[in-house]
Amino acid sequence: MAARQRLAPSTVSGLIGQMITAGLVVSEVDPADRRASGVTLTDAGREQLAAWTAAHERRMDAALGALDAGARVAIAGALPALFQLAEELGEPGDGPAAG
Repeated sequence: MAARQRLAPSTVSGLIGQMITAGLVVSEVDPADRRASGVTLTDAGREQLAAWTAAHERRMDAALGALDAGARVAIAGALPALFQLAEELGEPGDGPAAG
């Protein structure tokens, strides 16, 4: 998770600990590799994620709605390039863009 989010492992460990304490996730040791563990959302975690997603979508809709038509067209036109940029950035350690 740390590599995927480009964060220090200790940072991710601390965040997961906070989420476990809050009842949002559970951590279980991987039976195939006892050194590893998996993190799974709880029902409360799924509800929290859904609420955050809905709030984020409302905020984005309001912000985009406040822009003039030209700005919205410019953003829509930039989306394919932004998606391509995200693919080029990829996961840490992926391909030539990883350096």
